Formats: sequence, structure tokens, C-alpha cells
Amino acid sequence: MQTFIMLTRLVSEEVNPSFNIQAKEMTVKEKVARYCPDVEWVNDYAILGPWDYLDVIRAPDMETAMQASTLVRYYGGCHTEIWPAVSWDKFRSGLQELIQVMEKD
Repeated sequence: MQTFIMLTRLVSEEVNPSFNIQAKEMTVKEKVARYCPDVEWVNDYAILGPWDYLDVIRAPDMETAMQASTLVRYYGGCHTEIWPAVSWDKFRSGLQELIQVMEKD
């Protein structure tokens, strides 16, 4: 499974007096679970800045992560952005392997 960061920003037209964030969240997570059962939600954060939420998800590949993002946009009424991510340990290990290969040249 690959790790992805999904940034989400609510569309301002969606946020009105009848907006129910808990109902929206349940709908979105239900749709993702139904149509992308391989996606695992690792953690959710509410954040300040140009984005409202940062979610860490795991998916088998980029296409599946994009499908989950599309469902969030469609059912959640928001904008999303997906970034592939790798743990610092895995990045550092891969960097060391690259350095070793480069030193052989």
C-alpha cells in the first residue's frame, strides 16, 4: 500500500446554515468505503490556511487514491489535492541506495 496526503477545501457555497459536517463526513466515508474498499483512512486533521482538512490515506496505487479523491469532491462538495508520500525512514534508505549506486560510477 502506498501513502497519500489528501488536502481538502470546502466549497464556500456548500457551507451555509443547512450544512451538516457530520452527515457530509459520513456520506463521503461511506462512498469511499463502498467504491474504493482498498483505501484505508490513516488519520484526519483540521488545519488552518488555504485548505480545511489534511487526510492521510493508504491505497494500492495512484489511480485508487484519485478515485477516492474524486468521491470526496463529488459527495463532499469540496476541492481536493492528492500528494504521494513516503516515510522519512524509507526516503532516507532509498537515498542511501542511490548514493551507493552513484559512487560506483
